[in-house]
Amino acid sequence: MKLQNHAYPRRFAVLGAVFAAALFGSVLLGRFSVTPKELFRLLLSRLTETEPGWRDGAENVVFQIRLPRVAAAALIGAALAVAGVSYQGMFRNPMVSPDILGASTGAGFGAALAILLGAGYFGISASAFVFGLLAVAAAYAVSCMSRTNQTIALILAGMMVSSLFSAGTSYLKLVADTQQQLPAITYWLMGSLSSIKPRDVLFLVIPVTLGLVPLWILSWRMNLLTLGEEEARSMGVNTRLLRFTVILCATLLTAASVAVSGMIGWVGLVIPHFCRMLFGYDYRRLIPAAALFGASFLIVVDDIARLATAGEIPLGILTAFVGAPIFLYLILTGGARRGN
Repeated sequence: MKLQNHAYPRRFAVLGAVFAAALFGSVLLGRFSVTPKELFRLLLSRLTETEPGWRDGAENVVFQIRLPRVAAAALIGAALAVAGVSYQGMFRNPMVSPDILGASTGAGFGAALAILLGAGYFGISASAFVFGLLAVAAAYAVSCMSRTNQTIALILAGMMVSSLFSAGTSYLKLVADTQQQLPAITYWLMGSLSSIKPRDVLFLVIPVTLGLVPLWILSWRMNLLTLGEEEARSMGVNTRLLRFTVILCATLLTAASVAVSGMIGWVGLVIPHFCRMLFGYDYRRLIPAAALFGASFLIVVDDIARLATAGEIPLGILTAFVGAPIFLYLILTGGARRGN
């Protein structure tokens, strides 16, 4: 046990180094290449008065395009992975993903409605965020009125709400203009970070922080929740309040992510499995590990999306291509149960 406990800091150090390398490398990579020296001087110029030592256009590429996109990928990857870990722990089911309660489909409907009404980019993001929250609120309200087991009722209500919003999105696609609106809705639903601006990162920071910090603080209580309702109550845990808090925080993370990037699947389903393989089942380790792992994963996938072809591959397609085979492998092998 002592040997295992000593291994976790080393694994966190490696994961942190991978995240830093992915972050740094992604800012350098692109069709307009930026050298490490240019990047260093550009970053230093924001802190001190530095003589320009970079090519024309480099400053705009780094600060207006590449840094916001990489930062958004890191925030969204971390948010989706932590939301997945939290939902899986709360429902005690490793097959659960962040969209189980309808946040993703609700956000998709909100975005499609905003596009149909001719809203701008910020209006689309705001509408997606609001409808993502409304979808989960509706599922939670239905589960509270149910006379069956609340956990089962919550899952069933989430499936019902998700189906309704999915049907609504299909209807909006049916009545949308086929020349402009329908392609915009379809592309948005596939997920992309091609339109990220600095203001989108500011939009993400608040809900992601409000979601991540409480989950990290409550991580030791989430360990007790995985033991079962009765056991957690016997240890003094208010399970109803804890479930509500976890749902609220995970929903904030999911809705904010989908509102900015569109629907990106598999991150919140696959990444938690790798984190459990490497860091065990203690949520005090799982939450920060999932944040780092998810951020690194989505940064790399976004690099592939923007560099692999002359155009840009939607992120939802790439995460499915990468995530589905990995998840199939985990199902067939049962995963490696390491740690505690």
